[in-house]
Amino acid sequence: MSRFHTAVGRTAFVVATVLGLSMSWSPVVFAQDSKAKGDSGSQWSLGIGATSLQKIYRDIDRDNMALPLVSYESKWVSMSIPKIDLKLYSTDSMSFRLRARYSGDGYKNNDSPFLAGMDERKSSAWVGGAFIWKNNVANVSAELLGDAMDNSQGTRAGFQVDRRFGFGSFGLTPRLGAEWYDRRFVDYYYGVKSSEATLSRSTYQGNSTTAVTAGLRLDYSPSHQHMMFLEFGAIQFGSAINDSPIVDTATQASISLGYLYRF
Repeated sequence: MSRFHTAVGRTAFVVATVLGLSMSWSPVVFAQDSKAKGDSGSQWSLGIGATSLQKIYRDIDRDNMALPLVSYESKWVSMSIPKIDLKLYSTDSMSFRLRARYSGDGYKNNDSPFLAGMDERKSSAWVGGAFIWKNNVANVSAELLGDAMDNSQGTRAGFQVDRRFGFGSFGLTPRLGAEWYDRRFVDYYYGVKSSEATLSRSTYQGNSTTAVTAGLRLDYSPSHQHMMFLEFGAIQFGSAINDSPIVDTATQASISLGYLYRF
């Protein structure tokens, strides 16, 4: 039973981590759909995807798995697992939102031999505000969130710019952004307490830092209802995280592919 619970917990952790890495596919999907329909009606999308993710903790294995994809968009609500937005004010080009999302940060001490003896670092739900601005040059988005579950008691803020270039049925979307983490977040997820220190793992207290995020998505829509995509993503963490003794590399990389059906 314990192995089953560990597997389920690890699956949920990776799903939240991968889907929470960026404001990735759903905004583009629904932006295209709204223009095609020319109305403000609600829209569902369902599909399946697969992802491969390499986190930055020492000696941690690469995760490869299939994932369900679910999204919903309406005048007042935008939802794509594991995120939900309540639109306070929205126009065709601008939107102010209340946001709640689950982020798969952290680890269990059996995720890696090097983490043995560490206390579990729990994932959290994050709540706060978000802003989206669509203009003729690019889409700009930002968010400011706090730890609603009080695991880290931390705060994080993100900023992203992306633009889709269409080529008939194909689309290419590069994105670039940054995310800031406060001291409490870094210390909780990457710090080492004195009770956890060993000869090969010294105590470490984190400070606030910034990470650079980047990605590239290729999508293909043979018809209005169907879309396939391939996405590459990377996060380059700052020195306050990279210097942690439980971190192996500063760059976290992922690759995802999937299929979506729009109702």
